[in-house]
Amino acid sequence: MTDHERESGFTRGDLARATGCNIETIRYYEKTGLLPDPPRTDAGYRVYSAAHATRLRFILRARELGFSMEDIRGLMGLGDGAAPTCAEVKERTERHLADVRARIADLRRIETVLAATASRCSGAEVPDCPVLDAISNSADP
Repeated sequence: MTDHERESGFTRGDLARATGCNIETIRYYEKTGLLPDPPRTDAGYRVYSAAHATRLRFILRARELGFSMEDIRGLMGLGDGAAPTCAEVKERTERHLADVRARIADLRRIETVLAATASRCSGAEVPDCPVLDAISNSADP
């Protein structure tokens, strides 16, 4: 790739700014194969295309939605090289949704316990604390 061709692409820093992604994260995604290695100029500079930016935005959005790296790999069809079917994507998404709902239920239970425990605490400058007592007592076998 010539330096003239470089003008039509992004440097890694440009890609980071365009997507809001940390440079080290871009390197990590390249290392793990989620983001393909970009071509290089004759001088050795990496040149990322608009397709790299689109793919990186997809990865970042999937991560925001809580998909694992392996799920993202599957959503992009990287495991076997074939694009996933809508049925495969739906099945993966429904599995992830079930996990999210289970975590939400766990968080609601935690919220209930913490709210009840915090309501028993006066917040006064005294050595006894109902919150610490509740945590200590719940840790006993």
